[in-house]
Amino acid sequence: QVQLVESGGGLVQAGGSLRLSCAASGRTFSISTMGWFRQAPGKEREFVGRVTWTTGRTYYADSVKGRFTISADNAKNTVYLQMNSLKPEDTAVYFCAAGSKTIVPPWDYWGQGTQVTVSS
Repeated sequence: QVQLVESGGGLVQAGGSLRLSCAASGRTFSISTMGWFRQAPGKEREFVGRVTWTTGRTYYADSVKGRFTISADNAKNTVYLQMNSLKPEDTAVYFCAAGSKTIVPPWDYWGQGTQVTVSS
């Protein structure tokens, strides 16, 4: 099993920045891909981006491309989501996920989420 714990959420004004962290523990050797998702009230969960654990290669949703950056620190088993130029529409609960394959979905593990609120 793999446990994922997100942190770093909070309230920020539009145009500001936040950095989310997702710490993995347990059978971390089984992780190939880490991803970030978000879910706004009344909306479906939305893919934000992902990083391949071994290569560091990233992929982003168009809605966040150029504003959000995902990075991984393998030594700390932690993945980060740097969010810049935040907009009110970025308000959501942000989740990290882990997959045991480089091709995802499926995502095998999920964190509990951290709230990000962007005020206008």
